[in-house]
Order: sequence, then C-alpha cells, then structure tokens
Amino acid sequence: MQFLSPGEIVLKTLAQLIPVWASLAVVLGASLVFRRRLGLYGDVAASGPGLAGLILVGFWLFAAIFARRIELFDPLGQIPELQHAPPGAIDPHSGLPYLFGGDKLARDVFGRVIAGARIVLIIAPLATLLALAVGVALGLPAGYFGGRIDAALSFLANLVLAFPIILLFYLLVSPGILETPIPYAMAAIFFAFPIVLFGVFFIAGYRARPVALAVRLALTLLAGGWLFATFVFNADPFGLIQVSPSTLNIFVAVALASGPGIFRIVRSLTLDIKTREYVFAAQTRGESPSYVMLWEILPNARGPLIVDACLRIGYTTILLGALGYFGLGMPPESPNWGTMINESSRFMRIYVHPALPPALALMSFVLGLNLLADAIREQSLRD
Repeated sequence: MQFLSPGEIVLKTLAQLIPVWASLAVVLGASLVFRRRLGLYGDVAASGPGLAGLILVGFWLFAAIFARRIELFDPLGQIPELQHAPPGAIDPHSGLPYLFGGDKLARDVFGRVIAGARIVLIIAPLATLLALAVGVALGLPAGYFGGRIDAALSFLANLVLAFPIILLFYLLVSPGILETPIPYAMAAIFFAFPIVLFGVFFIAGYRARPVALAVRLALTLLAGGWLFATFVFNADPFGLIQVSPSTLNIFVAVALASGPGIFRIVRSLTLDIKTREYVFAAQTRGESPSYVMLWEILPNARGPLIVDACLRIGYTTILLGALGYFGLGMPPESPNWGTMINESSRFMRIYVHPALPPALALMSFVLGLNLLADAIREQSLRD
C-alpha cells in the first residue's frame, strides 16, 4: 500500500479546501473594507476575538456549503483495504488518498468530518432558532403583562428547568419514544410558535398597509406551512428536505430544554425595557400591546439575544456530539462528530487518528462561536 508523506498530506488537504479559503478571503476582506457601513458586524470583524471567531465559524460554514466538492470519497462508502489505514493511505483502485486515514469500517475520516459539518450547520442553528422563537413568544407577554400570565408561564419554565437536563435529553431522543405520538405532538406545538410570532409581528406593524400586510402574511403562511409539514409530518411538498424521526426528536429536545432559559432572558429584558420613555411614548400613541412588545421592546433586546443565540448554537453542537457519543440522536451510520469520536474511542490505544479530527472540529467550531459571542457582547456594551 502506498502512502503520502506528512508534507504531501498537508498540501493535499489545503488544496482540497481551496473553495473554503477563497470564500473566507472574500467575506473577511469585504467585511474589513466596508467595516464602517456594516454596523455591529463590521465592528465585530475588526476586533481580535471577533475576527478569530468569524474565521473559525466561517471555515466550517463554507466547509459545509462546499462539502460535496471537498470530499474525496463518499462519507458512507467503504474500501476494505483501508480499514484503520493511517493518514495518507492511497486507495489502490482510485489512486486518491484517505487524507486523515480510515476508521474501523474502512470509511474516509476526512470526508466524514466535512460531512459532519453539514449536519451541525443545519441542525444546531435551526434548532436554536426554534427555541428562540418559543422563548421570545412566551417571554415578551410574561414580562410585559406580568400578573397571572407571568406567574403561570414562569412556573412552567421553572418546572422544565428543574428537570435534570441530561436525563431530559436522554428521554426525548431515546428510540422508544419514537413509537409514541409524544414527539410529533410536541413538534407540532413548537413549530407553530414561529408562524404565530411572525404573523402577529406583521399584523401589529402593517395594519395601516393592507397590501404589504397581505403579502407578508402569505409568505409567512407559505414558508411556515412548508417547514411545519416538512418537520412535523416529514411531508415536504417540494421534496427538498427529509427529516428522520431522530432528527425531529433533536429539534424537540433543544426547543424544550433551551426555550425556558431564553424565556427567562426575554422576560427580564422586557421588565427593564418596558419602563423606558420610548415605550411610554408608544403606549401614549395608542399602540397595541403586540406592537409595543414586537416593534419597540424586542428590537432593543436584540443584543443580548444575539449573544445568547451564538452561545446556544455552541451548546447544541456539544449536545449533538454528546448524544452521538452515547449512540443517541442521529442514525449510527451518520457522519456525526460525536458518533465518530465514540466509534474511534474503543481503539484509541492503537489508532489515534480517527478520533482526533472530529474532536478538533467540534472544539474549533464551539470555540469560534464563543469568541464571536464575546466580541458581540463587548461591542454592544460599548454602544
């Protein structure tokens, strides 16, 4: 069997990632050149931690986008001769190398790490946005109206937060629960939140412009109905997305576990912001409570929510890795970083190379999100 030298492995890896480097250079260059016109994003890109975070997150974002072009082999394909092959081993049939070696099932570790980025970049942000919609939709009225509404919603949030988070995730993603209607019923409830939230948002802000309101409501219902049918019933009318029951469970688990934390943040921000003069001015004009909450309070609470969202995407990424490590969540053959670490950990004393790339990928992506969140928080405090 032929092998590439360490230098050749590095050069070949850098060459395979050319689309990523080119995209990063264009985005970061434009961000720095037009920094003054980009507001908060431009200021974040100009700071040291922010730039480092953007580079790390941008690397994995573009790796996920160009995954099909970067991969040398099918992430699920097997070449028996390359089982546990060291980095740089060359496939005798195609002449292409396993840049990071082969795993216990003779699959390309490099290709699986890149394919894993696609899974993380799809599930983690979308699941976090779903939890954000739930937290915002419940936290705004709780903080704005107070009284019994606040007491009831806070009790429900504290009830979920009091449950051990690891056990909660374990129960929600266990295979047995897929045989019950519980995850589908919860998914239907959670995925209704963003549709209702955007509908109320547009109704409150465009009441005086019926044509614009009708267009926005139609787009909201079309997009929301498509996502609702896709995720809840796995019945994408366009055939673009297929959602497995295990993936749906992950969305439900993240929304249920992260929603109460976001609820408490939004509630506390609302309690503070609703005492501001511009809120009183909107109330004096006779604006509806929905308008005040969504058009006056929510925009002024976006800074802490953006920071929290960045951190929660990182937490969700770690959660995906932890679930994959314990054999839960994604299907076993999925190129999930946690699953890869779990499969390789049994052979760590003999073969180290299959476990290191997914572990470093997980660490670098979460580190990038944390750096980005710190930079956004520091910049928002200055402003």
